[in-house]
Amino acid sequence: MTAAGDDKTGYGRPPTSTRFQKGRSGNPRGRPRGRSRGIPYDAVLGQMVTIREDGCERQVTAAEAFLLQLARKGLEGDGLAARQSLAAIEAARDRHVIAGDQVRISGIVVHITTFNVNPALEILRMGRKLDRLRPSARMLLEPWIVEAALARLGARRLSSEQQRIVQDATRTPHKVNWPAWWSERPGRT
Repeated sequence: MTAAGDDKTGYGRPPTSTRFQKGRSGNPRGRPRGRSRGIPYDAVLGQMVTIREDGCERQVTAAEAFLLQLARKGLEGDGLAARQSLAAIEAARDRHVIAGDQVRISGIVVHITTFNVNPALEILRMGRKLDRLRPSARMLLEPWIVEAALARLGARRLSSEQQRIVQDATRTPHKVNWPAWWSERPGRT
C-alpha cells in the first residue's frame, strides 16, 4: 500500500482502516426488495367509484370515470380535453397491440363544436341571421320572443342601457308591444 507518511486523512479522505472494503457493501441491509417510491397510480386509479349516467348508477374504476369525464368535456367542445382523451385512447390501443391483444377500431367520429346558439335560435324561430351565408353571423330576436321574455320579468325593470341593447337585438322593434314602463321606444334617440 502506501507509506505511513503518505496516509493523509481529512475531508474526503477517511483513514484507510475505516474505508469501504472491496466487495463489501457500505449499506449491508440496503433498500428492502419490492419496495418502490413511485406514485401509486394503480392503487388510486384502480379503486371502484360510483357514477351516474342518465339517472342510472354504475360502478367503474376511477381511471374509467376519469376518461369518461375527459371524453364528455371533449365532446362538449373543450379542445384540450378532446386532444387528451384521443391521446389516452391511442396510448391504450398501443398497449393492447404490444400485449398481443387484437384491438380493432374501425373509426372514431368526434364532433367538436363551439358553443353557438344561432342554430337553436333559428330552429325554434326565435331569431334570424342577418347574413345567411356566414355560419356565425349576428342574430336578431323575433318580436314575439322579446315580448315573452319581457312578460317573465314581472316587477323587475331594465335600465335604459339594457333597454337599448334589447331593442338593438330585436329584428323588428316597431312590431313589439313594449310594456308601459319601457322608456326607449323605437325611433327615439
